[in-house]
Amino acid sequence: MGKWLMIVGAAVLLLGVALHFVPGLFGWFGKLPGDIRIESGRSRVFIPITSMLLISIVASVLLNLFRR
Repeated sequence: MGKWLMIVGAAVLLLGVALHFVPGLFGWFGKLPGDIRIESGRSRVFIPITSMLLISIVASVLLNLFRR
């Protein structure tokens, strides 16, 4: 379990560095077709359906590759 925690920590660290130094790298995330954004007056609602489906598919593929 310690090995997996180190791998996840390293991945989160790399993602954080990428977001800090290249903020436009993930500018498309959250703006995909199917992501619901409702803005009216003083309230905003954002439901990233398509973005979360994409993350789920990528995570499933990566986990299945690492299990084998």
